Amino acid sequence: MQIKKAAVLGAGVMGAQIAAHLANAGIPCLLLDIAPKELTPEEQAKGLTLESPAVRNRIANAGLEGAKKAKPAAFMSAELASLVTVGNFDDDLSKLKSCDWIVEAIVENLDIKRSLYERVEPHLHAEAIITSNTSGIPIKSLAEGRSENFRKRFLGTHFFNPPRYLHLMEIITTPDTSPEVACFMAGFFDRVMGKGVVYAKDTPGFVANRLANFSMLNGLSYMLEKGYTPEEIDSLTGTLIGHAKSASFRTLDVVGLDTAYNVARNLYNSLTNDERRESFKVPAILDQMVERKMLGDKTKGGFYKKVGKDILTLDFATLEYRPQQKANFPSVGAAKQIEDLGTRLKTLAYAKDRAGEYIWHTFAEAAIYAANRIPEIADNIVEIDNAMKWGFAHEMGIFEKWDAIGVEKSVAKMREEGRPIPANVEAMLAAGNTSFYRSENGVKQFYDFASNEYKPVPVPAGVTILKSLKDQSKLIKKNSGASLIDLGDGVACVEFHAKMNALGGDQIAMVAAALKEVEKNFVGLVVGNQGPNFSAGANIMLILMGAQEGDWDELAFAVKQFQTMTTSLRYSPKPVVVAPFGLSLGGGCELTLHSDRAVAAAETYIGMVEVGVGLLPGGGGTKEMALRASDAVADTPNLDQFEILRKNFELIAMGKVATSAIEARHWGILRNTDRIVMNNDRQIEEAKQTVLTMAREGYVPPQPRQDILVLGEAALTKFKLGMHMMKRGGYISDHDALIGTKIAEVLAGGNLSHPTRVTEQYLLDLEREAFVSLCGTKATQERLAAMLKTGKPLRN
Repeated sequence: MQIKKAAVLGAGVMGAQIAAHLANAGIPCLLLDIAPKELTPEEQAKGLTLESPAVRNRIANAGLEGAKKAKPAAFMSAELASLVTVGNFDDDLSKLKSCDWIVEAIVENLDIKRSLYERVEPHLHAEAIITSNTSGIPIKSLAEGRSENFRKRFLGTHFFNPPRYLHLMEIITTPDTSPEVACFMAGFFDRVMGKGVVYAKDTPGFVANRLANFSMLNGLSYMLEKGYTPEEIDSLTGTLIGHAKSASFRTLDVVGLDTAYNVARNLYNSLTNDERRESFKVPAILDQMVERKMLGDKTKGGFYKKVGKDILTLDFATLEYRPQQKANFPSVGAAKQIEDLGTRLKTLAYAKDRAGEYIWHTFAEAAIYAANRIPEIADNIVEIDNAMKWGFAHEMGIFEKWDAIGVEKSVAKMREEGRPIPANVEAMLAAGNTSFYRSENGVKQFYDFASNEYKPVPVPAGVTILKSLKDQSKLIKKNSGASLIDLGDGVACVEFHAKMNALGGDQIAMVAAALKEVEKNFVGLVVGNQGPNFSAGANIMLILMGAQEGDWDELAFAVKQFQTMTTSLRYSPKPVVVAPFGLSLGGGCELTLHSDRAVAAAETYIGMVEVGVGLLPGGGGTKEMALRASDAVADTPNLDQFEILRKNFELIAMGKVATSAIEARHWGILRNTDRIVMNNDRQIEEAKQTVLTMAREGYVPPQPRQDILVLGEAALTKFKLGMHMMKRGGYISDHDALIGTKIAEVLAGGNLSHPTRVTEQYLLDLEREAFVSLCGTKATQERLAAMLKTGKPLRN
């Protein structure tokens, strides 16, 4: 089985964004929807008819255009939209013959879906796989009436919105689904689409929506009963407890209250045998909001409403909007000082104020409900925890939170309050097991209710978990900001683990030690980690302190150390692969630029953003963009080198950040030889295999460059003229112009009278001198201080 081409049936928001994500994975896709039955006034004015192709494909084309404009972006690069071809159900079903996977994402109506399948089936080739993205209709009922071959190759594949960004893929099979087909699709979603797969049972809401809706409705009912405000609840249910920043009510406004309302009502109607069915009953306040079209962002007002620059909050008593009221809970202020999420949750759950009461109540209810759903909706706690983490961007799953809060202590409190303890949890505790997860010889295990024993948490082949390796005594060296880990097969890995993985002395020292160790005992090195982000850049606090103290020699030495670190990656006698993902900014980008190869996660947001703090890239990044412009001209002689330098200047001077690895490749930050991995979980192993491949092929390290062509004064004059015009137009400040001039001086190779071949070290010296000189300006120090204080760039 192989998927070379796909089709999405239904071009609504979800269908169009599924098509976009197929394009992100490099898979050509048909996007089909109904053909309109009536002309719009605009179409009539143009003299179009119902037979005009533009009219017949209007709905699918509108879906594609919506995906192109989506925020956050559905496509990883605008050019990828060319992989999506639009059409309609009346004219283009015959094109399905060339498609290997057809995913249906039309209206949630059983009869309409079945009718479409009946029309589609004659056009499928014998090996085609058909799936539904339904979020609530039983999968088995959808396939009734279809042929045996159709039913064998039919299953549920439930994406979460937005499909590009949310990791979860729920796979739901029927008794007729071929195990081989289900296994193939799981592998396809994992490796090609970058998804985390959870096997859900064919029950209402599957896993994630069932549990999330219970928590949402239960929390809302408790809020109304106890008189909490929306601001208070959102202050408790966002990043404080490891959930998304949008928390509860802001999330509902974004999703659309009508969508959440319909899902909740459908669950209530479907869950006739659920012991907590009444918890799914929609509160009257939501009935009133839906009736009044107070649906959230789509109607310009839901739980919150923006009026001018102000955000107003809905008063539940009057259904009128009022000014926001700041939440004030003593326990929250204290908890915010606790960095470790598990410790923070434990502190909050047992707090003696209204914040603690809400967090305890909602956690206890959710935990008990989740435990009682095994094996009804999923086979084990791992599937449930993964569903909640991957489907809603939670940092911890329900049972991981339960461990953090303390199973024995929390169950004792539940008993005191008269809450019924799930039988499977009672049995686990009675057997002397006091946690849902544990580590045994470096292997993470989970408690399996079915067998009443601990089992290893499944790790797919091709996935390396750095924490497990450290638990298995694979740690070679460590300091407070970085570690060196043995990945096996002769490959080592430098892992950063500081806050935001800011780069400072600890990281520089570890890279230097790692290169020495690798030269003696390993075949190559990976630089990567598995935190939230690869690296947010250099430690600007250290830079500001050095600048304020006026110790310019020390500052220049620190910059030289950083430059030595990045260039040593490139000229190491053994291959070095850097694995960026998430935020890969400033110094993190410069590390990537100097690797022999990069293995980047598709969701890599990379760029040199130093201009935001009044600096230029000082770790070799500015030099590297001059070098790459020179190489581009050498490879393609007809190219205009200044045009390439101009684009590189814009990358640096505008602090541009690529919104994906694919875009970074278009910009020249990543090279064509660098790899892009859709699934972050596979990145470290892919980077390791890249090192091994390079070593097997007889890796020969490059030599420091002596032949970089720079344009000198001719390019510098053009850059200065452009900045002069920008300043006259009021687009940039005097200090922006100064920073731009420093960047231009490095890219042009200084004020040379004619194009000249220079050494890499020459450009590094120019870069370092420019960096230190900017540190000496008052305006740059103000920008550094503002970033540290507010987290936002200062324009001065």
